[in-house]
Amino acid sequence: MRVSLFIITFILSLLNADGVYRVPIHDTIDLGLPPFIERSIAEAEANQASVIIFDINTFGGRVDAATQMKDAILNSKVPTIAFINKRAISAGALISLSCEKIYMSGGGTIGAATAVDMQGKKGSEKVISYMREEMASTAERRGKNTTIAKGMVDEELSFTHLVIDGDSIEVTDLEGRKEGKLITLTTQLALKYKIADGTADTFEALLDSLGYLNEDLQETNENWSEAFVRFLTNPIVASLLTTFGFLGILFELKSPGWGIPGSIGLTCLVLSLSASYIAKLATMSDFLIIALGVSLLALEALVIPGFGIVGFAGILVLLWGFWELLLPDVPVDGDIVAQATTGLTIGIIGGIVGLILLFRFIIKTKFWETLTSPGVQSKEAGYSTTLGLEGSVGKEGIAETDLHPSGWVLLDGQKIFVVSEGEFIDKGQAVIVLSVDGNRVLVRTLKQDRS
Repeated sequence: MRVSLFIITFILSLLNADGVYRVPIHDTIDLGLPPFIERSIAEAEANQASVIIFDINTFGGRVDAATQMKDAILNSKVPTIAFINKRAISAGALISLSCEKIYMSGGGTIGAATAVDMQGKKGSEKVISYMREEMASTAERRGKNTTIAKGMVDEELSFTHLVIDGDSIEVTDLEGRKEGKLITLTTQLALKYKIADGTADTFEALLDSLGYLNEDLQETNENWSEAFVRFLTNPIVASLLTTFGFLGILFELKSPGWGIPGSIGLTCLVLSLSASYIAKLATMSDFLIIALGVSLLALEALVIPGFGIVGFAGILVLLWGFWELLLPDVPVDGDIVAQATTGLTIGIIGGIVGLILLFRFIIKTKFWETLTSPGVQSKEAGYSTTLGLEGSVGKEGIAETDLHPSGWVLLDGQKIFVVSEGEFIDKGQAVIVLSVDGNRVLVRTLKQDRS
């Protein structure tokens, strides 16, 4: 009974299989690709696909993004194949090694996976060590030669023999076997040293050789949300969002109520933090740093008068948190750090300039006038700001407080706020009213007036 039920279930699973999934990995590998790869794998698993073929043609990109993609591929419940359609360089080599099988087109290449920046300078030993072991462990998981995988990353390694299928063979045709040289394999060398499992000049030829030519082909592409996340995680865009968010919130804390700057700032922060979380840039420690910075600014704005050490510390902590948001947890080369630093600098400068221009534009609009002065009481409408003291010109009074140069004066039994011509007048001195302009009452000492 159980055997027949298993057979029926197995046949139904084959009937429900949704064929072959083709997932392109082209151009630069960035943080927008991991969510796309994860979704494609999940979709293939849900539809019980026969196989996922990753169509790879890339010179590499971010190590952290490639590591996320590698983890997703290793955890796939559907068989995975890398079709290196021309090249899988640097991070592309790591992604290819994570697949169960590797097929290459004629004239293809795989390797050169050491970390370098945009100027071609080699990464630090920490970064090289991390990438070397990532490549080795991935190759080991898929039954590939770990020595070759390490040699793709570390140019200081050298060897004369390799163990292939249990046999030790002398290596004479790999430049990368020598110290100071990185390993990059052509299609034929990859086949010889069991890194590649076969060749195919086209994707259709690959399907034919694997027996999938007559199965349904499902091609996945980035959706709008993944493209949007890819845009938001760009270092400059991410820095602008966080800077606008920080400045908007800071401006709002210094203003009564809640208005446009706070809303813009909150929206920018939500977009930035959400994109960083999806791309796995943001960690709990990053959120705690940002929360600490916001708390310090709130303390300065709401509790401590003025703006001092606490507020300045809040700004520094926030900037630190925003900078950490641009960096992954894995060791990265100087190029990624430089991108984060440049992005944050541009974001701060651009954010400040943008807010100034936005503020200047808004204050000239009727909306701003209505928002800040909804019921202006003009003279033409019969309103007046005067205190009704025009008849007090020439009258004498006594200074109730020191006038430095403003203060309170007792005039005809009424305490009024006045200002002197600039000189300081001590409390108790007699004064005379020189003029009244609206609510501005100008006085002079009586002694000085009589002289």
